[in-house]
Amino acid sequence: MIFSNVNIDWSKMGYPEPIKKVLSYLKDTDFENMEAGVYEIEGKDIYAQVFDHTSKPIGECKQEFHKNYLDVQFWVSGEELMGVSAKTEEPFILEAIEERDLYFCVSKEPESLVKVKKGDFCVLYPEDIHRPGVCLSGESKTYRKVVVKLRAALLS
Repeated sequence: MIFSNVNIDWSKMGYPEPIKKVLSYLKDTDFENMEAGVYEIEGKDIYAQVFDHTSKPIGECKQEFHKNYLDVQFWVSGEELMGVSAKTEEPFILEAIEERDLYFCVSKEPESLVKVKKGDFCVLYPEDIHRPGVCLSGESKTYRKVVVKLRAALLS
């Protein structure tokens, strides 16, 4: 997992070119005035999902991972907590939605909670389990988020 903010100079960080491309897209796009929906960047290899979400108590949020795509998650407004853990062992899969490369699971690994806010981004690899949408201090709030799906094979 990579965690940072689009407003710092990440261009010298040595990220792979496809990730740099996504970060430039996130920094240069006015998501506040876009309609929620799916936007192709490079067909099905790289595409963005813009959505408005309401955070929930941790018990109502599921852990998930992806096999074929990285998630580059970006917070346009608001904040949330996100649970993260490494996938060192195969987790117990509760539900698989293979056409969306989405696997809800229960991780065997300890989970850390990361507070994320406007301007932050995180890159989640197939080896990362994440639990998005957790509310801070037990109070649900709405926020706008962009999830860019980046085909993992592009990093090979």
